[in-house]
Amino acid sequence: MSIRKETSVKIVVTCAVTEAHKKLLEKIAPGHTFVYVGDSIEGTGLSIPVERDVINDADVIIGNADPHLLKQAEKLKWLQLNSAGVGSYVDVVGKDVLLTNATGAYGVAVAEHMAAQLLMMMKRLPAYYDNQKVERWHDEGPVQSVFGAKVLVVGYGDIGATFGRILKGMGARITAVRRRLTKGLDGADAVATLDDLDSLLPQAQVVACVLPDTPETAGLFTKERLGKMKKHSWFINAGRGNVVDSDALCDAVATGRLAGAALDVTEPEPLPQGHRLWHTPGIYITPHVSGGLHLEYTHNRIIQIAARNLELFLAGKALEHEVDRQSGYGK
Repeated sequence: MSIRKETSVKIVVTCAVTEAHKKLLEKIAPGHTFVYVGDSIEGTGLSIPVERDVINDADVIIGNADPHLLKQAEKLKWLQLNSAGVGSYVDVVGKDVLLTNATGAYGVAVAEHMAAQLLMMMKRLPAYYDNQKVERWHDEGPVQSVFGAKVLVVGYGDIGATFGRILKGMGARITAVRRRLTKGLDGADAVATLDDLDSLLPQAQVVACVLPDTPETAGLFTKERLGKMKKHSWFINAGRGNVVDSDALCDAVATGRLAGAALDVTEPEPLPQGHRLWHTPGIYITPHVSGGLHLEYTHNRIIQIAARNLELFLAGKALEHEVDRQSGYGK
């Protein structure tokens, strides 16, 4: 899709930005109209609420604007998401609208969070923190190690591959699980597909899930599948909460079949008070905060991706990180 140089394009930025980010974007698109719905970062959320009339005549939107409002954005030619996941945007945005995501921005932040969660569980750190609160000097017993562990990374995109590299550097053996077999994946000792999952689960000490929300992945980890995991193994989910049966996971951890689970995503979100996940010993929850704008590097990468695509868009060239409408993954 080509935009003539003399055409004034309205670019609405719903993702929080800094002054440096604004300068970067405006340097790429001089003479075009920018509308920022937030002048600074307040908290660490990804996008700022925006009124309908602000985006109705937008040619370009950078950020995860309210999907319901996008239905009225009749002039929209391109939506650049500030998330890696695409969720309902595939169904909401018209087929003639270019849809791109921010894959490549979140690998470091989310993978480091996952690694921290795993080590926290393996080394019994929560027990020691509890002891500290009551001034109790007590040895909590044997721990486990990443070194030599067989780790199954289900979803080996940017985040999964970064997690794989981190753990491989600590001596783990990494099996990458993807939709399609791909040779020579960075950080992976072996590669498999989702069709191989049931045969791989009994062998892994760690199962780390970083899958997007697609019809293929929803409900993937059922009670039966969790039951196939190696006894006393660990489960981590930083992809989407609907990938796993929450009740079945609680049962597996509560009965001691699984050593523990760390979740940065749940179903639903926010997780309501009284939910079993909150109160099952051995399950550790963070409220979907591994990504977002908590890490400056991530925030800068999001804007760099958007800026690069803006440059390509104005030049009438193919965009990077375009989303496949059928699969929900990048093309």
